[in-house]
Amino acid sequence: MAIQSFRDLRVWQGAMDLVEELYRLTESLPTKELYGLTSQMRRAAVSVPSNIAEGHTREHLKEYLQFISTAQASLAELYTQVEITCRLKYYPRERAGQVFTLIASVGKQLHVLRNSLSDKG
Repeated sequence: MAIQSFRDLRVWQGAMDLVEELYRLTESLPTKELYGLTSQMRRAAVSVPSNIAEGHTREHLKEYLQFISTAQASLAELYTQVEITCRLKYYPRERAGQVFTLIASVGKQLHVLRNSLSDKG
């Protein structure tokens, strides 16, 4: 199947799944974290598919690569924040497993996409 839109990219679809799962996770965080970790985690999660989408619509390969790089950075930020919620015992590590799995999957796909795009440049 030919890629017609960023919505056709499996990495974007996986990143959207990650956003959904992350929102479910943050619903159970303490209300005192609403403007702290909860807000920060949601922004980082939303940044991943947003940057994939924006990069895909750019005309120049160099711009696309920059947006993929930003998505990778947001993913690393999100991993760190989920780890913090586990260390603070806000969320049990075993229940955060699905989020960590999605982060790893999206990270691998971003890496592959970035390498594929770099080979074209």
